[in-house]
Amino acid sequence: MNILAVESSCDETAVAVVADGRRVLADEIFSQVALHEIYGGVVPEIAARSHLEVVSLLADRALRTAGVTRADIDAVACTYAPGLIGAVLVGVNFAKSAALALGVPLIPVHHIRGHIAANYLAFPELEPPFLCLAISGGNTMLVDVRGYTDMSVLGRTRDDAAGECFDKSARVLGLGYPGGKPIDDLSKQGDDGAYELPRPAVNDGNPYDMSFSGLKTAVVNIVHHAQQTGAAVDKAGLAASLCRAVSETLVIRTMDAAQKLGYERVAAAGGVAANSRIRADFQAACEKAGKTLYVPPLRLCGDNAAMIGAQGYYEYLAGHTAGPDLNAYATMEL
Repeated sequence: MNILAVESSCDETAVAVVADGRRVLADEIFSQVALHEIYGGVVPEIAARSHLEVVSLLADRALRTAGVTRADIDAVACTYAPGLIGAVLVGVNFAKSAALALGVPLIPVHHIRGHIAANYLAFPELEPPFLCLAISGGNTMLVDVRGYTDMSVLGRTRDDAAGECFDKSARVLGLGYPGGKPIDDLSKQGDDGAYELPRPAVNDGNPYDMSFSGLKTAVVNIVHHAQQTGAAVDKAGLAASLCRAVSETLVIRTMDAAQKLGYERVAAAGGVAANSRIRADFQAACEKAGKTLYVPPLRLCGDNAAMIGAQGYYEYLAGHTAGPDLNAYATMEL
């Protein structure tokens, strides 16, 4: 089954062709980083307009790259939630039009479910159940993946996502946008004990809930205090200390949940899963606990349409299709 998949939830326009949920025939991505970096973050209106300009061209390119024709497409899948509403609407409307024109089913896919499904593309042997930490610029949640379409959230951030913490810290350190990779690169040159940073914790309920607002504020305060007093900032040390704090917050909760649920398979997904400290700490923790870790290659960690095609296949098998009245949503539970 060949699925034409569309992803436009934020600042990457992506169209892919995926066969049977596991094999990527094409995955075309247009990044908008150059359009947004001068603003220090994503501008929703610019993002939506850019998606509109390139999505059709990317679809044609994806078909050529995959070596298939429009007649070979059996269904169209798209991200319909969550994301920047204007950006998501572009992908949804394009997908609805394509499905109608081709006379094939339309499959709505939750963006975070797509990130989790990126692991199916990287690891053909992986099947539910397993535990997955979904970490990105807009979301941080610990997910019990009981089946391909049967999932529940065990814990989540109460405020900022881990990726937002990295982005805002990178901005105050003058590293630009997006901040994840510059922070990661800089941290490799520093001492992760250079600064004593808080470990975000939520003590009023769910032990797997998280909070990154205070950690972000701590980094901002360190830099601002140094600027006001004329002191020097060990940027590499601060970046390393930040990566350590975020990683420890994520890894401890994930491994505790895996142990209590009795899961031998642990996965991570999303853009922040590309962070080298987090990947290394998870690998070490899983080896120590005798568990198997699944983390997608870097190209599948960020937003892409291949992951939407992968999850779309399983949504289709579960009977989760939509009609021309499908709408886009800025927020939606997993």
